[in-house]
Amino acid sequence: MSDLSVCIVIPTLNEEKNIGATIDEFRQEGFENIFVIDGKSSDRTVEIAKSKGARVEIQSGKGKGQAVAEAFELLNDDVLILVDGDGTYAAKDAKKLLEPIEKGIADHVVGNRFSGYEKGAFTKLNLIGNKLLNFVFRVTYGVELYDILSGYRALVRDLYKSVNLQKMGFEVETELTVETIAKGFRIMEVPVSYRRRGGATKLNPLRDGARIASTIYNLLARYSPGRYLYFFGAFLILLGFFTGVFTVYEWFRHITHQLLAILTALLIITGMQVIIFGVISDFVFRGNSEIRRELIALRSEIRKMEESDLKR
Repeated sequence: MSDLSVCIVIPTLNEEKNIGATIDEFRQEGFENIFVIDGKSSDRTVEIAKSKGARVEIQSGKGKGQAVAEAFELLNDDVLILVDGDGTYAAKDAKKLLEPIEKGIADHVVGNRFSGYEKGAFTKLNLIGNKLLNFVFRVTYGVELYDILSGYRALVRDLYKSVNLQKMGFEVETELTVETIAKGFRIMEVPVSYRRRGGATKLNPLRDGARIASTIYNLLARYSPGRYLYFFGAFLILLGFFTGVFTVYEWFRHITHQLLAILTALLIITGMQVIIFGVISDFVFRGNSEIRRELIALRSEIRKMEESDLKR
């Protein structure tokens, strides 16, 4: 283990069957600083976590996203490792998450479950949904990540103290990923194992999948306003194309649609203007992102110099 202070953060809700074993497993791997933030469980989750020596806080609101955001406010360790309390992730993989951070090549490390998951860990619907959402994310954001919904990830303090989490549910992993790349932090994936869940899942594949898909698109404005406008502009142009084709077809039949022709022109012109605005905003945003990256690197260098002076 390095000199970094590391805290294992476990959001829980009715996990009495798994929380004890999860805490024990991390302790066996040498992690003593374990923080459980509980969503007002009605079972013995809190009692068991406390008996295992974990620090326990009851979240003030509802939802996994709110629990994560509250944990970020309460903690101040160099690195936080987020992990679910359902026993699906192996504690031995935590060191894989830490390694890129210790080497200074990443600020946010995500555990990719698809490199080695246990049979039955995913239902067919969940597996297809996960693959589809990850594909949509890669196409939309142009970032090569293959498991943005993983609940196993490590984040440095500069990152988790600067993210602005607004999604209160299972969309939090997507929002964390987008916030990381939008603010200029470095993100990468490492392979981790993924086991079958001990107990019923709280995730509703259809409802939560739709929310996550909506989040991927809505957060695009935060990551790349240009791309957000490109999609909207392209939609207007495509709509104008269809109304234009219909107008021309009717004209050949000696039927004139003057208002529809005007609408067609407006749709296409507006769509082109939106795309032009997108290009401009994307240029400005990318310039700001470069400045953020340089500031992050400068802040890191200053901290290292201060720590070096203190050691002397």
